[in-house]
Amino acid sequence: MPKIATEQGAARTAPGAKPFDLPGARPRWWHSIAMFGPAFVASIAYVDPGNVAANLTSGAQYGYLLVWVLVLANAMAVLIQFQSAKLGIVTGKTLPEHVGARTRPWGRRAYWLQAEIVAAATDIAEVLGGAIALNLLFGVPLVMGGLIVGLVSMGLLLVQNARRQRTFEFMIIGLLAVIAFGFLAGVFVSNVDWFAAADGLVPRFEGAPTVLLAASMLGATVMPHAIYLHSALARDRHHVEFAALAEKSDFTGESVRAARADATLPARETPHLPESPAPAPTHGASQERLRRLLRVTRADVAIALVLAGAVNVAMLLLAASSLRGVDGTDTIPGAYAAIQGALGPAIATIFAVGLLASGLASTSVGAYAGSVIMKGLLRIRIPIVVRRVVTLIPALIVLGVGIDPTWALVLSQVLLSIGIPFALIPLIRLTGNRTLMGEFADRMPVRILAWTVVTLIVCLNVVLIFLTVTGAGVAA
Repeated sequence: MPKIATEQGAARTAPGAKPFDLPGARPRWWHSIAMFGPAFVASIAYVDPGNVAANLTSGAQYGYLLVWVLVLANAMAVLIQFQSAKLGIVTGKTLPEHVGARTRPWGRRAYWLQAEIVAAATDIAEVLGGAIALNLLFGVPLVMGGLIVGLVSMGLLLVQNARRQRTFEFMIIGLLAVIAFGFLAGVFVSNVDWFAAADGLVPRFEGAPTVLLAASMLGATVMPHAIYLHSALARDRHHVEFAALAEKSDFTGESVRAARADATLPARETPHLPESPAPAPTHGASQERLRRLLRVTRADVAIALVLAGAVNVAMLLLAASSLRGVDGTDTIPGAYAAIQGALGPAIATIFAVGLLASGLASTSVGAYAGSVIMKGLLRIRIPIVVRRVVTLIPALIVLGVGIDPTWALVLSQVLLSIGIPFALIPLIRLTGNRTLMGEFADRMPVRILAWTVVTLIVCLNVVLIFLTVTGAGVAA
């Protein structure tokens, strides 16, 4: 029987497989769009309440000065998130799984601890944002609002946990649409100075406070948990579609054994691996299938993060045009009151609805990321409901003891900054490893660009931590 006939039979038996999944088939553009989704889920991390606070503060205090920071951060995010997705698609393993396989037990536990602290800090900020939104919209007390946000996010996670990833993606994309509408609406009714906004694309600072704020904006944009998660989202989304087909076509046991042997090598031996292509991906997908998936993923990442970047820029433009010089705009409730006074209650309500959707979606995605991190590094899985309850407790404590929500948001961004190198450096090392990635390993220009991005992000976040700890940014 010809090979293609065997593949067609396998595709019919594969759950979720489509005719365009066949090696050599050329999917139409709408089939490619149907494969979008993972990047939109990951992009939620880029429009969470931490971003709202940083962007509104930037626009209200310094006008259009730091527009360039958001544009640069978003461009970096496109590269980073594609690298994460590529790792999951090509190797069939998540970033935490790769790190766990190359790390000794004590190192794996230490790595997991810092990643969980970062994820918990992110979750606190996201629950705080949702609770503040409920308080602004309905007067719900902050602790009760945090509990409501936790329960709703638990419902979203139960959908994903029931192996309905596509349904989960649609729900998150729906919330992303609400976020976009909520934060973009104000721009259309505010008096944006587009010439000044264009001038804001020129990189510059005005003293230490703007450096601190720029680093905060970057820390709120490039988030470690989104980097860990995207490799899992892309792997789980696309490998389910053609797993059975791969087993009946070009899957070989030798390639799996070779991949497993490589995965057990300790980290110190990685630089000495020969620079030769791997025999085949671990999951057995054809090379042509992987090339097609990566093309679709590149478009998925670009569209999702351009949308997220547009939302972030819109928030800054709204604050720069309508909130400049207004007292109290360094907090979300203060910004809400200023928007209400400047643009009316309708726009303020739409803004608060967008903030609520941001909190609900981002805390769900954050808890999902924590589960991926734990599974990959500790090789254990706890029920998502239990995890959601445990990670909700710190946020409720912060709300209950009366800690200033704005200060808690700032502290969460500092913790995020500390965790960024732990996610970025292993990612770029892995995607540049030809033994692991084969022909899909990063070429030299991409490696140089990626390491430049990593260096810039790490340096800016060191500045953020220094200025925050010493208070130099505030004092200036």
